Amino acid sequence: MTEALEKINVLLVDDHTLFRSGIRFLLQRHADFQIVGEAQDGVEGVKRAKQLQPDVTLLDLHMPGISGLETLQLMLQDRPDACIIMLTVSEDAEDLGAALQAGARGYLIKNIDADYLVRAIRRAAAGEAVIAEAMTAKLVAQLKGGNAPKEVPPSELDKLTPREKEILACLARGESNKVIARTLSVAESTVKIHVQNVLKKLNLSSRVQAAVFAVEHGMDSNQGNNH
Repeated sequence: MTEALEKINVLLVDDHTLFRSGIRFLLQRHADFQIVGEAQDGVEGVKRAKQLQPDVTLLDLHMPGISGLETLQLMLQDRPDACIIMLTVSEDAEDLGAALQAGARGYLIKNIDADYLVRAIRRAAAGEAVIAEAMTAKLVAQLKGGNAPKEVPPSELDKLTPREKEILACLARGESNKVIARTLSVAESTVKIHVQNVLKKLNLSSRVQAAVFAVEHGMDSNQGNNH
């Protein structure tokens, strides 16, 4: 007897009916997704999220009434571990920073490839932070434009092996596992293991946090390669 497929319950919050219909149609083509509800503004979205307790909420950033950011904050007040992905047209680095700071699990741009969106929702449901690749680079650039690198307690970075420091420097440049694997001439599966080790040792929960940590500590240059 085959096991029942575990469904990812999704809530859509967006003021464009046509866009919601398109996303619903796209996700319903995959057996592991179930659209449990929709809302056309933030107030209704907060209400629906409370009632339905979805696994993943796809939330627009700019809506009439309360903004997507306020909606995000209200949803997380009610359920701090909620998995909420901003799905927006905004490619503004400040919007990205504000959403991540407020606790969004992801930030995706509406013009992304359909397959990428499906994979990103699955990854977010599994606990990973997901950010559109173009936005990762902007986040890194924004961080670099900020303050001077922080002093790192030696013990923090001493936990990492030379190879893990190289991986961390690659994450700071917003590189994907595939690009890192090619750069370091190793298997992609090896990169995944190294990334997991880096997160564990630095007590971080996502590669986005690792990228932020690395940029803040001046590890985005090639100095990560100097042993």
